[in-house]
Amino acid sequence: MATFRIFTRRLFIILNIVAVIFFLLACANTFLHPAKWWIISLLGLIFPLLLLIVVGFFICWLFVPTRRKWALLSLAALLAGWPNIHSFLAFHPGSRFTVEKPPRSLRILTWNVRSWDEFMFKRGTSTHRAGMMDFIRGQEADVLCFQEFFESHNPRQFAPNIPYIQQQLHYPYYYFSRDYRRRDGLYEAGIIIFSRYPIVDSLQVRYAHPYGSGTTEGLIAADIDVDGYRIRVFTTHLQSVQFRHKEFHDIEIIKNVDDSILLASRSIVKKLKNAYQHRGDQADEVRAQLNKSPYPGVICGDFNDVPNSYTYFTIRGGWQDAFIKKGFGIGRTYVNISPTLRIDYIFADPGLEVLQCRKFPLPYSDHNPVVADLQLPVR
Repeated sequence: MATFRIFTRRLFIILNIVAVIFFLLACANTFLHPAKWWIISLLGLIFPLLLLIVVGFFICWLFVPTRRKWALLSLAALLAGWPNIHSFLAFHPGSRFTVEKPPRSLRILTWNVRSWDEFMFKRGTSTHRAGMMDFIRGQEADVLCFQEFFESHNPRQFAPNIPYIQQQLHYPYYYFSRDYRRRDGLYEAGIIIFSRYPIVDSLQVRYAHPYGSGTTEGLIAADIDVDGYRIRVFTTHLQSVQFRHKEFHDIEIIKNVDDSILLASRSIVKKLKNAYQHRGDQADEVRAQLNKSPYPGVICGDFNDVPNSYTYFTIRGGWQDAFIKKGFGIGRTYVNISPTLRIDYIFADPGLEVLQCRKFPLPYSDHNPVVADLQLPVR
């Protein structure tokens, strides 16, 4: 019996050490470029699990008086990984989002609208578009940033979105990337910025297409004049993993420990590797553009990466994550695969005060919208 206790104790210590090593490797994503360290980038996906395990070991050792010193190992790992923990969890319980905007503030809404879900329904059936438009109208945002925006020039099949948003929702100014366009000109798609204030200038950066495909949107910015104060609003949609029905089916195989788990895992890992590598380069490009901005800036959009990633920390830099600043919890924005995926963000220049921020869980797109109020400096 004594031998079994010794074996169990030593096994527990070894597992603790292994968990801490993997946890710290996951934390190292903040500075390791995924083009070279893509395997370590994968650990970012299980960061919440690793965090839970390390915290569990810390608590367990506290209840073993003769081995309490081992709690220091987990505690040291948690302290070392605090920047990652803080980017993953927002600590503002009881925070409320008020519809009424404070004076001299700018409200920004970002949302991957998944082409307004038009293609998720059979022709002639009711879509989510009307509900999505009603939600946007109710937020009274000053600036709208959409990813996977779809515009139709064939009203017999799909209603045009830009004229509707301009006229019915009262956003007269916009800048559209038009990343994709059908040869006959009937349909366009990309990222777009709408504003109730004048757009006085704009820019667009097209990312290099990964491994020969044309499946990525770009980066755009609009210089907006808010009663004499200029602010540069960026939005982007970084490289996605491009999961299709097959990959979601493969995930179910892995969950159920099916016999074909090895083949399913290879398919998923290959797509993750390609996406991580390309997204790291895109993050570098975004940060370079943010550094060039002549005005205080805001960057928002679908980054397709988690908070403890190279992408997140590179783009955020010294800026403020609006949700971490004023939200509470994990702030999940992507509704598939895992309940811990926050991949849509609003980052604000340090010179802009974040007043409030909220993620809205809605049954429309596969992403949830994020809304934030920013206080503009008094001039």
